[in-house]
Parts: sequence; C-alpha cells; structure tokens
Amino acid sequence: MKRRNAYILVGVAVAAVCAVYFAVDPAASRFVPKCLFHQLTGWQCPGCGSQRMLHALLHGDIAAAWHHNAVLLLLLPLLAPLLWLELNRTRHPRLYMRVHSVSVALTAVSLLVAWWIFRNIFLS
Repeated sequence: MKRRNAYILVGVAVAAVCAVYFAVDPAASRFVPKCLFHQLTGWQCPGCGSQRMLHALLHGDIAAAWHHNAVLLLLLPLLAPLLWLELNRTRHPRLYMRVHSVSVALTAVSLLVAWWIFRNIFLS
C-alpha cells in the first residue's frame, strides 16, 4: 500500500507540473522564475531553456523543445526508469547501487560540464 501511494503521489505531482507548464508560457510570464546564472553572467547554464522546452514539448512542438534544451529533451526518457528504480531500491539494491555509483556520477557530471561548455561556445 505504501508503494502504491508513492506512485500516486508522484503521478499527481507530475500531472500538476505539466498542467502548469501547459497553461503558462515561461517566455511570456513574469511569474515564472528566470535563470539567475544567465541573468548574472549572460551565459547559459545546463538547465537554461528547460521550462520553455517543457512548455513546447507539452504543446507538441518538438523542434522548439530541441532548440530550447536538446540534452534535457534527450534525457527525458531516462526519468521513468530512474524513478522506478528509486521507488524500488529496496527490491533491487544491487542495481540501485550500480546506478548510484561514483563512476556513474562522475560520468554524468562530465557530460553535464561538456554540454555547458558546448552550448556556450557553439550554440550562442
């Protein structure tokens, strides 16, 4: 019963976030938070454009979503298996430990930094 409640809670939270981003255009709204790093430096952080990407994706505009944040768009399909693993970590502890290992974390951070540099040098 506990696991089922967790799935329901996650589903409701995801649906609520999607409803807000479907209804509100982050590029036109004054109430949606802006990236502080971009405002201070003029550079894009790895997450810049993620709100606009989600809004475009929810409206079916994949090209615009790709333009706003391509890496996040590519990583979205990984969220479901990672969420499943998080909710089932006691059932699959070895898999959980492999995914949450130092080597996976270092690889993820390295790819994130590479994307950060690439988007500011070649896509700006």
